[in-house]
Amino acid sequence: MTTEMKISFVMPRLVRGISRWHARSMAGGWVYIMTNKPDGTLYVGVTGDMARRAHEHRTGAVDGFTKRYNLKRLVYAEYHPDIRDALCREKRLKHWPRRWKANLIEANNPDWADLYDTLA
Repeated sequence: MTTEMKISFVMPRLVRGISRWHARSMAGGWVYIMTNKPDGTLYVGVTGDMARRAHEHRTGAVDGFTKRYNLKRLVYAEYHPDIRDALCREKRLKHWPRRWKANLIEANNPDWADLYDTLA
């Protein structure tokens, strides 16, 4: 096989792989807050699949902070069309004082109701 044949064989697969990666990296994402009770412990996270991730928190499928503190109540979620924007927003929220996060939740969900059942 000549070098030209190798390049023409490898490049389309490489381009398709890069295109799939680029499409995934540009997909939307969710920033969310989990808690264990109204005005309880807070966890800020980001995910590309809100329903799956909330289910993982509820069932304790993944070890970590939310499982250790029994954070199963989804009290806040916001969608971003680009996952990179969601990641930036998550990082900003994580640095906010606790009261600001509580105010954000209360502005959108004053009763701190579990939003899990509203996920489609």
